[in-house]
This record gives sequence, structure tokens and C-alpha cells, in this order.
Amino acid sequence: MADRRLQVFYTVARQLSFTRAAEQLCMTQPAVTFQIKQLEEHFDSRLFERDPGGIALTPTGEIVLEYAQRILELNDELDKRVGELHGAVGGPLLLGCSMTIAEFILPRVLGEFKALHPQVQVHMTVANSETIENRVADHTIDLGLIESPAHLPGLQTEVCCDDELVVICAPDYPLAKQKTVTPRQIIGEPYVSRETGSGTRGFADQYLAAAGIAGDDLNIVMELGSPEAIKGVVETGIGIAIMSRASVAKELKLGSLVALPLKPRLIRKLSLVYPQKKFRSRLLATFVEFATLRMRAMAGKS
Repeated sequence: MADRRLQVFYTVARQLSFTRAAEQLCMTQPAVTFQIKQLEEHFDSRLFERDPGGIALTPTGEIVLEYAQRILELNDELDKRVGELHGAVGGPLLLGCSMTIAEFILPRVLGEFKALHPQVQVHMTVANSETIENRVADHTIDLGLIESPAHLPGLQTEVCCDDELVVICAPDYPLAKQKTVTPRQIIGEPYVSRETGSGTRGFADQYLAAAGIAGDDLNIVMELGSPEAIKGVVETGIGIAIMSRASVAKELKLGSLVALPLKPRLIRKLSLVYPQKKFRSRLLATFVEFATLRMRAMAGKS
């Protein structure tokens, strides 16, 4: 029910980019520009200052953004409240997940949830934890599942379950016969790392820094943005990596990789993240409860 021009304006204002807003809205850039022009004509005022370096909100734009966010949130709440009167849990569920959770933990949870609630349509965005936080803050997804606590203001973090990070290597790698690996033993070893912005990368870096090991001390031979790519590289025997134990369960059963606990152990909290003040629909509340219980049960078995 909300004015489409407000939806387009809100996205442009959050992104401060017509191009990125068009991509996010699945629109052409001229169509986005046209919607903004119509809204500016309606208010008889410019909403953005445009220059070669980018765009910025005008004072009028700042006021419109404040009200647009409130209007869009109320519109979303209205749709969900009315929909819930029909009884069944259903409708779109917009999730954002970090790669480890999306690839190795959530598929089973989503399958079981869909079996219980067939009228739910899940749409999942997969990116690193930092990107998912930003999407939640922009209100373009309902709920984020990430590998670290949220850092942005206005977001609420709820711990979901524990996840242990371990050193992985090929079965014939020199470290493979050890029972544990200390942070100091990682220095000098060829190290395959996740990319900056990854929750796994950030958590491993904090752990090593607490042990007095800086990034420059590591022999990083590759930085990869995919857990599957990292596993494939490590299986060749080129070096080691730090990954979630849940992400290598299949390879451990097949014997293509070895997982070595760190000493002291490295255990992090997987978290749900959502806007603090946004209305939580019955669908979202039901999913949060279900996902939390299932992920904790899965973590207990790993």
C-alpha cells in the first residue's frame, strides 16, 4: 500500500547511489531516477544534491527519509497483522545469512520449517556477516544469521548457538597427527584465509591477536570468499585454514580433511540479528524460535 515513490526514495537514500538502489530494487536506473523526480515534483523541492562525486540528501531529503522509514515500517506491520488474522503461518520470509550458516547449517533447518509451514516463501541472501548486517539495518531483509555480534547501532543481537572453529589440513599434512594446535604453531604455516568482512575471518583474527599474533605474522598464501573453495585448496595439501567444524563434517567423514581443535579452544556464538524497533510478525517469531532450537540441537551433535 505504501507509495512506490517512497520505497524507491528510501532505498536510494540508504544506499546514496542510484545504481546500487536500482540493483537492489530490480529496476533500471532511469526508472529509479523517474520515481525520484516525481517525488521531488510532489514536494516541490530537491531531495538529493548531485555532483560528480556522488549524491547526498538535502535538508528536505533528510525530513522525507525520516518519515519514509516510519511509513514503510507501519505499512509492513499492517500487511503482516492483517495476514495473521487468517490463522496459518505464511508469507514471504526475507533472510540474510553468512556463508558458513547458509551452506552448512541452515538448509536442513529451512527444509524442516517449510515442511511444517508450507505457505511460507523463503528468500535468502547469502553474503559475509558485514554485508548481512548492513542489509538488516537497511530493512531490506527481515532477519540476519551471522557469525559474530552485530556492530551497527539500532540492531539487536540474539545468540543462537555455539560453533567451534578448528584448524583444517590434509591427512598427510605435517600437523595432521597432532591432537591440538596452538596459535604459535600457526605462525609460518601456509595459511588460507577468508576475506575481510567475513565473520569467520574476524573471529579468527581476534583469537590470534589475543595470543599476540598480528596479521603480518601469518604466512597468508590465499584469501578466498568461499568456504568450499578454501576446503578444496586445503585438501591439496598446500597449507592450513581455520573453519567452522560444522562446515567440514562431510570431509571429515570422507577422510579428505583433518580437523584439529585449537588450544585453547576457539568457540564462537552464532547470532540472529534484527532491527530493535521493527515489528516482529508471527511468522518471524515462529521461525526464530524454531531455528534457534534446531541449530542448538545440531550444534550439540557436532
